[in-house]
Amino acid sequence: MVTESPQEAAGRARVVLNDLDLVLPAVDALYRDLHANPELSGAEARTAGVIAERYAAAGLAVTPGVGGHGVVGVLANGAGPVVAVRADFDALPIAEDTGLPYASTAVATRADGTTVPVMHACGHDLHTASLAGAAQLLGARRELWSGTLVLIAQPAEESMQGAKAMLADGLFRGDGRFPRPDVVLAQHCAITRAGMVHHRPGLAYSACRNFRITIHGSGAHGAAPHWSVDPVVLAAQTIVMLQTVVSREVDPDEMTVLTVGSVHAGTRPNIIPAEAVLEVTLRGTSEAVMDQLQAAMERIVRGVAEAGRAPRPPDIELLEQTLPVRNDADVTARVRAVHADLFPSGDMVDLPWPNKGSEDFAYYGEPGDGRYYAGPAIPVSMWFYGSTAADLWDAASGDLRERIARMPGQHTPFYAPDRLPTLRRGVETLVGAALAFLPAPVPAQGDPA
Repeated sequence: MVTESPQEAAGRARVVLNDLDLVLPAVDALYRDLHANPELSGAEARTAGVIAERYAAAGLAVTPGVGGHGVVGVLANGAGPVVAVRADFDALPIAEDTGLPYASTAVATRADGTTVPVMHACGHDLHTASLAGAAQLLGARRELWSGTLVLIAQPAEESMQGAKAMLADGLFRGDGRFPRPDVVLAQHCAITRAGMVHHRPGLAYSACRNFRITIHGSGAHGAAPHWSVDPVVLAAQTIVMLQTVVSREVDPDEMTVLTVGSVHAGTRPNIIPAEAVLEVTLRGTSEAVMDQLQAAMERIVRGVAEAGRAPRPPDIELLEQTLPVRNDADVTARVRAVHADLFPSGDMVDLPWPNKGSEDFAYYGEPGDGRYYAGPAIPVSMWFYGSTAADLWDAASGDLRERIARMPGQHTPFYAPDRLPTLRRGVETLVGAALAFLPAPVPAQGDPA
């Protein structure tokens, strides 16, 4: 049980952060290295090696290769709670167009032999560099806290596979390999002004299911379409019909999204192909809503194919999925209280709505039903921190939502965080949150208090 006040925890955090200016150049160098050398989900071997070296240098006991390229660092510092902090480190198949001197020019080869550009367009390099900095600071001031700090460097967040893989590899099993956490914390950069910190109890991120749909037709010469069953036409009709699911089948009070993000068919204008492939993402606030979206999608996809004389039903493949992130109210309140004592009041901006994005961080807070560990669910909380340059943010008009919409967004070629202010705040938030649950050491009997 936490007995120390948030103000007392924040006071210890200030002492730890006194050396932040000494550590920040190394944090920045790590960030620029990660940004210039991104790796796709499941292929993060170099990044994992760099992280393992940093964790070892900070004095942690390091275990690489957890659930793939996952890295776990453990810093045991006497009796007390076990606090886990997670950062992800995979990148996206996007060609960077920021003009930064450390911009990525990396290209990756996928399993099917195709090549794609790679970019850290979601800020996972920020998360990883900030956590490495926080680990260095906390490791240097162990006299200010007690307990066990577990750093989880997670791969494959973008494919929603990394958290489940690390958990399946015994991350929270408590079998002696790693200590079972009492709380799991994480943060995600946002496109609000650098320095801002955002909290939200309860629903913080949507659930997600991603699908690949293969529509089968019969190919023919483009000049003889009557000899074909054109899958391009069926795909077009399917896409239009799918846009009615959210607007006509789901309660307007529900936050739902259905997006067709990828369409591939054909090789030449005068060849009607034999198939068309769509990739679809669904977002919703609960598994019940997700089931409703999926059922409607499947009904429309199959119905259009049947009406269009498709030679066989479409293939509908679930590629990736994750659950909603639900922040524990008590954990979130304590982290927020420590941050509120550390940072100016103008930087503390609570989120009035959940993020429509998705995060496999959700699996760390799943009930311990035996799939990954036994026992009650571990309380989790993820907060957000801004990354947009102050002058760009301040020049925009409108409320929080309107300004966010005007910023260079994540998952685009133009995402360029305001590097040093964002890294500084990222380290500060992590140190404060960790010390919210890692108490001050209890003096030994007979020692001066």
